[in-house]
Amino acid sequence: MLPLIHDLSRTDLTAACIAAGGPAWRADQIWRWLYTQHVDSWEAMRNVPSALRAALAERFDLASFSVADDQGDPAAARKLLLRLRDGECVEIVLLADRDRHTLCVSSQVGCRFACAFCASGQAGFRRNLAAGEIVGETLAAARSLGGRPDNIVFMGIGEPMDNYDAVLAAIRILNDPDGLNIGARHITISTNGIIPGIERLAGEGLQVELAVSLHAPNDAVRNRLMPVNRRYPMPELLTACARYTQRTKRIVTFEYTLVRGINDSAEQARELANRLKVFPSRVNLIPLSPVTGFDGQPSAPGVSERFLATLDQAGINATLRNSQGQRIQAACGQLRLRHLA
Repeated sequence: MLPLIHDLSRTDLTAACIAAGGPAWRADQIWRWLYTQHVDSWEAMRNVPSALRAALAERFDLASFSVADDQGDPAAARKLLLRLRDGECVEIVLLADRDRHTLCVSSQVGCRFACAFCASGQAGFRRNLAAGEIVGETLAAARSLGGRPDNIVFMGIGEPMDNYDAVLAAIRILNDPDGLNIGARHITISTNGIIPGIERLAGEGLQVELAVSLHAPNDAVRNRLMPVNRRYPMPELLTACARYTQRTKRIVTFEYTLVRGINDSAEQARELANRLKVFPSRVNLIPLSPVTGFDGQPSAPGVSERFLATLDQAGINATLRNSQGQRIQAACGQLRLRHLA
């Protein structure tokens, strides 16, 4: 199997062009074909000499996936199942908000961390995605939309901080101003709380957004919902987030899925507020998307609204999200899981 051309940075692509017998400046042409024209064939690169195209085609693959399933409404929420070259599958979700589109991408095939209400890891961890495969997810969306998405969120299948190097390499390609040109502030990395990854990200000098899946006000509840908490307990995680905010001057968003009778009481809302009020942050409250294998239920609307009000009264910046994706089972891994059944 040939390596993907989308794995290459600008510098690497220049070196590849020279190795294939072309001048360095041809890399700029190819880069624009890949990331502004979103081509998926060498023949489409009309101003690149055929000899150079042929030489590169012998060394690199342009196609990282085929579309195995396509569900939903392009005007609201749409999910694509992408079959990779080795037969594995990942999902992307496109969410439309008027004339803007947010793309949710995957970073791994499966997941190691077995969060209680996430379908991503139910079929086990298979492998990391390469940077070029992550970039390929975005190109799939761009071809579907007829233009690049406005926002990228790493909230699909897998844990981005468990595939840190590939995720960061992909982000630098997505962010390149001569290519897809997706601004760093329009890219969000979501983690279940991998502290070493948060610490590394703080030193990258990238103005990406950081979201942390918290889902609990204390260790006892978080241990029940997220086994990773036993390795990175909540007090240590919040300390790492505070350091991240102090170093980067950027606010961390905490994702909090409301599960009936488990993490949604008024007392738990007050406990959460007390933990978070010591440094600037925001909380994104999310209605639970029911998942096979987890018997939890979404909180009642009134309970969710009271939880939100309690945070607001404590001075915590919080919102209650309307889950567009639930209508197409867009919670992480659900479509992939059905295809594996």
